Amino acid sequence: MENRINIFKNGQNAMNSLKGIGEYLAKCSIEHSLLDLVYFRVSQMNGCAFCLDMHSKDLRANGETEQRLYALNAWRDTPFFSDKESAAFTWAEAVTNCEVPDETYEEVRKHFSEEELIDLTLAVTTINTYNRLNIAFKPIVGTYKVGQFK
Repeated sequence: MENRINIFKNGQNAMNSLKGIGEYLAKCSIEHSLLDLVYFRVSQMNGCAFCLDMHSKDLRANGETEQRLYALNAWRDTPFFSDKESAAFTWAEAVTNCEVPDETYEEVRKHFSEEELIDLTLAVTTINTYNRLNIAFKPIVGTYKVGQFK
């Protein structure tokens, strides 16, 4: 597969604007492991091979289990995820699908403060942006090294 445009080289200004959001999210109060799982789940939904490769490598490097990674696509049918993680996945899926019913909001609010919910939503919208950029411009999958964009 061939890279259409190297957005990390030729789109540095655009990517730097997203980097600022990433730096903010790295300091927010939501656990990094949960954010990484959300990034992985949204990337599954969007079919972003580059992001799936990247986040699976980062998750494994930070101690995530293979079992949870393999089951994340079917998280509702497994006992492997906490209620808070499940709420985050429900929210991420709803925001990604641009359909957030009141009952979803009410369930998620049991696990996240208002500020955390704003941060979680920002994380979801940001990974959706990365997914769409990568799907459009096709960076070479498999080239990511753990921590490369930190």
